Formats: sequence, C-alpha cells, structure tokens
Amino acid sequence: MHDPGELQTKLKALSDTYAAQLPEKLKQLEQALSQLPHTEWDEQGFQTILRLVHGLIGSGKTFGFASLSDVARNLETYLRQLAQAKTAINKDQRNHILGSMSELHQAANHRDVSFSDQPGLIAVAQPGQDAVAPRRIFVVEDEHELAEELKVQLGYFGYDVSVFNTLEDFRFALQQTSDVVVLMDVTFPGDRLGGVKLMNEIQQGRDVLLPVVFLSAHDEFEMRLEAVRAGSIAYLSKPVNIGNLIDKLDSLTSTKPPVPYRVMIVDDSVALTAYHTAVLEQAGMAVKAVNNPFNVIESLLEFTPDLILIDLYMPECNGTDLAKVIRQLDAFVSIPIVFLSAENNLDKQLFAMGLGGDDFLTKPIQPQHLISSVTSRIRRSLMLRSFMVRDSLTGLLNHTAIKDLLDGEVAWALRQKKPVSFAMIDIDHFKQVNDSYGHPVGDRVIKSLSRLLKQRLRTSDLVGRYGGEEFAVVLVDADGATAMKVLDTIRDDFSQLRHLADGNEFPVTFSCGIATVSQFPDAAKLSDAADKALYKAKHAGRNQVILADDPSASSSKDK
Repeated sequence: MHDPGELQTKLKALSDTYAAQLPEKLKQLEQALSQLPHTEWDEQGFQTILRLVHGLIGSGKTFGFASLSDVARNLETYLRQLAQAKTAINKDQRNHILGSMSELHQAANHRDVSFSDQPGLIAVAQPGQDAVAPRRIFVVEDEHELAEELKVQLGYFGYDVSVFNTLEDFRFALQQTSDVVVLMDVTFPGDRLGGVKLMNEIQQGRDVLLPVVFLSAHDEFEMRLEAVRAGSIAYLSKPVNIGNLIDKLDSLTSTKPPVPYRVMIVDDSVALTAYHTAVLEQAGMAVKAVNNPFNVIESLLEFTPDLILIDLYMPECNGTDLAKVIRQLDAFVSIPIVFLSAENNLDKQLFAMGLGGDDFLTKPIQPQHLISSVTSRIRRSLMLRSFMVRDSLTGLLNHTAIKDLLDGEVAWALRQKKPVSFAMIDIDHFKQVNDSYGHPVGDRVIKSLSRLLKQRLRTSDLVGRYGGEEFAVVLVDADGATAMKVLDTIRDDFSQLRHLADGNEFPVTFSCGIATVSQFPDAAKLSDAADKALYKAKHAGRNQVILADDPSASSSKDK
C-alpha cells in the first residue's frame, strides 16, 4: 500500500494530462460529425460518434470535469434517439448536435474539481496486510485430555501453547499478556455459553479484537451467532479436525508477505486505464492494463489475474463479446469479470452481466469504492476457488489444480525462455507409519511436510498434494541446480524432525525427483520425467533428491 498523498499527486497529474488532451478529443468528435453524409444513414460513422461521446461521460467526471460529463450524457441520449430512426440527420438535428458541441467546448475549459483539494482519498489496506498475529496459543478447555492433546499437536507444528482448564485462570493469565490467539470452548460447567460470554466481556473496548477460535460439541445456530458477536474467526465442531485448526492458525500467523491481488483492466481509454491502475496499485494490488482487447488472451495466460475489469464500449470488440470469449477458456471460466462503464441503463447493465459478467460498476467511481468493490469480489472468489482446488487435509493445491497450473507455467516458461523445474516428492515408508502409529499420526506427518514446503518455498512457487503421501512442486524461474539445492535442503531439514506418537518420537524422510523445462519442454513429459527420477531416488536408497537426465544426452550415449 502506498502513501495516499502520492496517489493524489498521480491523479492530479493524470487530470492535467486529460485536460491537455481534451481539445484533441473534441476535434476527433467534430471530424466524425462532419463526415456523416447528409442524404443517407451511416451506421458505422454514427456508432463511432456515440462511442466518442460515451467516452467523455465516464472520463469527464473521473478527471474533475463534471459539467463536461453531464453535457456528453445529454448528447448521448439525443444521439441514441436518432439512432433508433436510422435515417439521415436533417438540418435541425445537426444544429442541435452542433449546439451541444459548443457546450462541450465551454465545459472543457472549466474543471469542477481539483484533485489537490479533493477530500476522502484515503489509504485502503488490502486484506491480509494486517499485523502478523502472535504464535502463542491459549487453549481454554475444561476437558483435560482434549486440552493436553491440543497442546501436544499444536506444539508439534511449532506453536507455543498454554492450557487453562478454568475461565478464571484464563482471565488472570490474559492480564499478563494479550499477544495471543485463543482457542476457547463454548460451554463450561454451569453455563452452556460461558466461553462466549467471557470473550464478549474481554472484547469490549478493545481497538483490535483478540483473535479467538471457538470449539464446541454443539452446532446450533444460536451458538454460532453468539460466537460471531464475540469476535470469532472460526467455529470448529468437536472432535476437532486438527488439519482445519492448523490451517486457521497458519493463516493468522503466517510470516510471509501477502500475495498482492492481481487485477487486469481492459479499456481502450489510456487515460482511464492509468487512473484506475494508480488507484488499485495504491491499495497494494498488482495491475495489468490492456488497451487493445485483441491482446487479452495472451495477457491472461501470462498475468493470471484474480479479477478482470472490462469497459463495456470499445471499438471492434465490445465488453460483452470479450467476456463471452474469456468464459470459453476453461482456465478462466470462474474468474470474476466486472464491467466498468458509464452506462447507467439498468436493463443494459443486467443484459451485460447475463453474458458473462459478475458485477457492474458505473463510471465515474470513487477510489475507495473501486478498491472496496474489487477487494470484496476477489476475496470471495479466492475463498470459493480454494474449496475447489485445495486439498482438505493440507490446504495445498489438489491433484487437478497443480496439473492445470503446471500446464500454464510450462507454456509461460517456453514463451518467455525462462527456467521452470517440476519436482515429485514421496514420503518414504509411509505405509509403515500408518501401520505402526495409526492414520491420525500419518496425517500429522503429511501435514508437517506440507507446512515445511509452504514455509521454505517462495510465494511464486506452486505446491500441491498429488495424492496420498505424494507432493508436487513447481519452482518458477528456477533451473535444475537451483531446484536441487532448495529441495535437498528441505529434505535434510525434514529428516531432522521428530514426530510424536504415544510418547515416542520417530523420524521420517522423503525422496524427490526433479525435471526441468529446458530438458523436457512439455508438461506431460516433464511430469513423467520427474516421476521417473523419483522412482530412481526410491530405488537408490531413499532420502535423496535426483535430477532427471537430459534425454538428448541419453540418446547420444546410446549411439
């Protein structure tokens, strides 16, 4: 997120540039009008005029020329009435249009709003950029065995856990420190909502609410409602799914910087694109601007946005047609598409959304409203998408998702001539772990490796659970030597971990095979090569990383 004062400076500069370009924009409109024939209807010429006038409606108010925008909207309404008749424009109609042109010239000389004086341009933080939550956990649970089990399992994942079996002990401990995450049972002896009531009391008057996860053997709406009112970030039913609990805690305590939301803007207006880009970048988002809709598919594949903002009226390809094209691409069938246009006709807005859009924002839009609308839409989309593409135990990408993303990364690497490595990882002797210690312990081992991979790899790398005890990793912009070094370090660290079962500690190792795009320039061949390298690592004694041989080198040796 950038300084809001910096945003004001950028927007004022864009407004000044727009003001300097207005005479040329009006000149283009006058030329288009002069070229209309006097004796016959010219559909293409008239649509060009409508598009130019419509462009002034949204851009005018955006850059402080509200009067210009109002005159343009009145002219557009008049022109649309003429367009219904589809007959040559007579003298009176032409004079009416010329009168509106005169008003446009007058309005172009009067800026209604100066960005240096405009209030309300505030910094808006992107969700996920809050202060990192503490790694210390207070478990408040009157069931002693459950409380101790939670302490052991959370400690296994690196959390500092304190257990309190009574509300009084917890209240006293909280006086010493509040830099904690609370795991609170809802029900205590004598009060079925005792935990919730105490948290409600504690949260009163706090500027920042204490993060609390409620645990309950009951799943009634009343309890969930009261938990939400007490500031709960999650409500987990007993018996507690440790995988889900760890996911919640990891998301709270992650030390990795948040990945910026990615927004693509498709608008033929360079000025408006620059304006909206500046606003969204100020909020910490990554923005890709596309002024020619014919370049959208290539940009989509390279940028992989979380949301697309599309202008409704563009020459040669309007927003609704573009949305339909995007919706026919399997990889982008669920990506949010938001139309951003000066069109204020509700029927036309609904029609546009019916052809592939998810929302409609009307130009001009205040910076805060644009950020808020885009943010809420992306957050919801990412949440829903995670349910479809994430493995429930580890939170990693599932088998289908990692394979689909591998296809995209290989295509990107080949186009950009960049390195990409693909690794297959398999936990050694995992069946023995399950047979000896039980499946819950096996799940903890899987979870510990998944967490280690997420901690040690970059946010740009892709990590997936391929199935069972197998994992897949796409290392972006990493050659074979780099991938070998990174994954061998993770392998060594994982082998040093001690896993706990029934008071006994035991080690676990993994084997890994790596292949690179430079040697296997096809997603299917790359995956197969990594799998064969993994097979070699297993048969060479396990607990090692092997890089797939260059197939061309093998062929030359055979000769």
